[in-house]
Amino acid sequence: MVTRRTVFAAAAGLVLVEGVLAAGRPALAVERRDPRAAWAEAPANRHPDWRVRAFSWAVLAPNPHNRQPWMLELIGSDEALLFADLDRRLPVTDPLDRQITIGLGAAVELFCLAAAAEGRAVVVEPFPAGVPEGRLDQRPVARLSLAAGGAGQADPLFAAAPNRRSAKLPFDLARPPTAAELHSVASAARHGTRVVTILDPAEVTAWRELTWWAWQIEAGDPAAHGETIALMRLGRAEVTSRPDGVSVWGPGLDELVANGVLTRAGFSEPAHPAYRAMVDRYRAMLAATPAYLAVLTPAGSLREALTAGRDWLRLNLAATAAGLAIHPVSQALQEFPAMAEPYLAAHTRLGATAPARVQMLARIGRLPAGAVAQPTPRWPAGSRILGV
Repeated sequence: MVTRRTVFAAAAGLVLVEGVLAAGRPALAVERRDPRAAWAEAPANRHPDWRVRAFSWAVLAPNPHNRQPWMLELIGSDEALLFADLDRRLPVTDPLDRQITIGLGAAVELFCLAAAAEGRAVVVEPFPAGVPEGRLDQRPVARLSLAAGGAGQADPLFAAAPNRRSAKLPFDLARPPTAAELHSVASAARHGTRVVTILDPAEVTAWRELTWWAWQIEAGDPAAHGETIALMRLGRAEVTSRPDGVSVWGPGLDELVANGVLTRAGFSEPAHPAYRAMVDRYRAMLAATPAYLAVLTPAGSLREALTAGRDWLRLNLAATAAGLAIHPVSQALQEFPAMAEPYLAAHTRLGATAPARVQMLARIGRLPAGAVAQPTPRWPAGSRILGV
């Protein structure tokens, strides 16, 4: 008999679970390819074009629902245009394409850091053909050009790039980050955002309640949760063939998928053991949060979302370098109608009065001894580049 205990026992403690169990150009075939191979391929890449080498790092950037919404077009020998893959947006939970743009900004920053590590300075021109007034369109999100003179200075943060993870795991409440550590992480922002860190116990408690409230709203909204369900990749075969979206795989889980225990229908139905196991896991995980950080911008345009993404990447790397783990919990910042109350509460609590915008919210802390956050599956960089 399949019970919630059966499903939860398989899911609990497994770090090979992404998205809800933990949180279009045709691509290259990836049969029998390790879905996480891109993480090893980036540091080993010896492609003769520096832009391809830099982009092999950029595809490892954090992004919403692991949509990997980027396409790179190579122009001449020293320039590239970054586009949004419009088929990889999240129209329900990200109706303004703000979160997708943050992910693109993170890729831009990692591209720049990778190029700088080779001694190349990159000039970033946001939205060179104009900023869309509504959602993203077919115009480029950024032009990436070699700076005049070409010389760049390596940023120490880049050393943390191979180990950066979005840690969908409980944090160690007995070893919270210190105020000095949080200040050091916040200081890594370089692109004009304001970073707020939250360590006061009373405030942390309030944010635990707010993030859990918002998570339940998203999980309980048929359209919003349905968007996540549609992006689930269940079992190793699906993850290998489509290494994006919400991956549910690993020892124990693959067997449950193969036996029809873990299904999209089960994750959709609140009475099903799979759905309840998901709720139980997230409740415990969000409760095990010792601190938070938030990224704010003066306004909410797509240009500022791109900037927020660049600093979001830097904060992730700074946290990794400090031995801390980050897990985005930005449900309360989403603009779909059912999230209106948590959205207002989050902005009010952070003093973000319009037109100011809270762009990202994350848990931050240390993983328990022995816990490991695994890298997310990725499409190979070459499958997302035009002109190679």
